[in-house]
Amino acid sequence: MKANFKYMAFVFLLALLVNRTSFAQPETKKDKIDALRAAFINKKANFTPQESQAFWPLYNEMNDMLHAARKTFKQQYNNNTNYDFSTDKEAEAYLVAELYLKQKEYEIYRDYYEKFKKVLPVKKVAVIRRAEEDFKKEIIKTIKEN
Repeated sequence: MKANFKYMAFVFLLALLVNRTSFAQPETKKDKIDALRAAFINKKANFTPQESQAFWPLYNEMNDMLHAARKTFKQQYNNNTNYDFSTDKEAEAYLVAELYLKQKEYEIYRDYYEKFKKVLPVKKVAVIRRAEEDFKKEIIKTIKEN
């Protein structure tokens, strides 16, 4: 119980430090998930203060770029899009746009992993990637349980 309290206190403090929104704005679900993700990655990677200071701005920048790429795709293909595609040309355009998004995501990941390797040992870069996947699994597991 004491260890659980310490972990929750750590997560709370980390959320305050990592959260990039102002205190005047209400915290969104995305902000909460981002703070939990940061705590999860910090715990798994066991960053030094210098590593943390160098890594998190790059990581946040990468996520901002990924978000922008996905937003562009979602603006083109949103909830109002008819995915029955009345013509082959519409279907082809959708597939090309989706492949372009995946390619853009790949390029962003590739570029940032190179940047991460400049500020972190390569083993920590691998641990971070694994931690991201483990975090996604934990979130899905939590959602399924509730």
